[in-house]
Amino acid sequence: MLTSALGLSLALGAFLAGMIISESEYAAQAVSDIIPFKESFTGLFFISIGMLLDIGFVTGNLPAITTIVLIIILVKLGVLAMTSLILGNSLKTSLMAGFYLFQIGEFSFVLALAGRHHGLISGDLYQTFLAASIITMVLTPFLIRASSGIAEWLVTKTPLSSIERRRHRADRERYPKSIRDHVIIVGFGLNGGNLARILRSMGIAYVVLELNSKTVRSAKRRGEPIFYGDGTSIEILHKMGVKTAGVLVVAISDAASTRRIVQLARSENPHLYIIARTRYVAEVEQLKLLGANDVIPEEFETSIEIFSKVLHHLHVPLNDIREHIDRTRNDNYRALRMVKLPRRYLVEREDILKNIAIETYRIRRGSIAEETTLSDLDLRSRTGVTVIGIERKGTVHRMPSATLRLMADDVLLFIGERADIDCAIEYLDSDRDKPVQCPVRKDEME
Repeated sequence: MLTSALGLSLALGAFLAGMIISESEYAAQAVSDIIPFKESFTGLFFISIGMLLDIGFVTGNLPAITTIVLIIILVKLGVLAMTSLILGNSLKTSLMAGFYLFQIGEFSFVLALAGRHHGLISGDLYQTFLAASIITMVLTPFLIRASSGIAEWLVTKTPLSSIERRRHRADRERYPKSIRDHVIIVGFGLNGGNLARILRSMGIAYVVLELNSKTVRSAKRRGEPIFYGDGTSIEILHKMGVKTAGVLVVAISDAASTRRIVQLARSENPHLYIIARTRYVAEVEQLKLLGANDVIPEEFETSIEIFSKVLHHLHVPLNDIREHIDRTRNDNYRALRMVKLPRRYLVEREDILKNIAIETYRIRRGSIAEETTLSDLDLRSRTGVTVIGIERKGTVHRMPSATLRLMADDVLLFIGERADIDCAIEYLDSDRDKPVQCPVRKDEME
């Protein structure tokens, strides 16, 4: 009402009021109150904009409108990308920001309508503006979808590639030096953060690569070995020590960037163990062909989480649920990785190795295994697994003697069927006074 009384529009006042409320303590409640009207207002907005457009004017002035649309895209893309570069983001991220925000903003319609009302914009100019705005809105979802691939292609072209090289040279001193056998984590979201926390608690060396500058600053203050950079750049991967790393984990949601990172890392280090996260099962095969050792599809793991919770609610025994999870993972991942092999061959391999697994177990203080010998522990007859190695203080003892006395923090390496391994873990975790008894095995009865 105040802006209207001053000769401005009600819409401008509403816009200013919204900005004020969004920065206040009432912001969350205001959003909650508005949500039920969101879809209706969105539909009403686009319908009303479409009704303002003169189709005859568009068809008669198509070359001029097309030229204006191209100018809008190039100018906004250039300004946004340059601003993002000045703020310290990578060239690829800056270009993607430009593609996400190149369209005419909704509030521009309010300003254009006010300009026309006061005679500052003619009818033809107003229709040209409407047409160009609507076309940019229509193009937005398509350009957003293709933004990653287009930005990656543009980064490799001169003179843009020289800009990226200069930025990398300026940042060279910030990256780790002389690090070996470490884990590289690309992406510091929920998955990358949890992995880093576990590695830190285990004393395993790792470095993190992240494109969100705010996340990098926040994590650095907490002492994380995190660095800003784009994993699709071979120079950045070199700075992270990809040639001497032991494991690379790609934990980002950008499918195109994930494929590029896997391909570059495999070409630089043939012995690197690469684990990639992806959204869909359909992307697993391509990532495997590019060099990933393991691919974790989110939709597949979500399905496992769902059926495991259903079975648990129905009081299915825990070891049965674990068997279903392991069998589902083994069967599906094997089918995805070996899809080109004959089906009969897959069945034969599954018959031979379907339940064989190798696992490790760390002996805790107070464990039933602490201060006992392998002979006294007798895992073979109790659980069916065979201990094939023991790691103690960084030294691996292969095929250890039955008289070797076990200590806390020893890591047992054993082999056996999946069910036997699960039983062995339960037995080793059980109380000394009430050890878990595994089911009698068929071969033992015979």
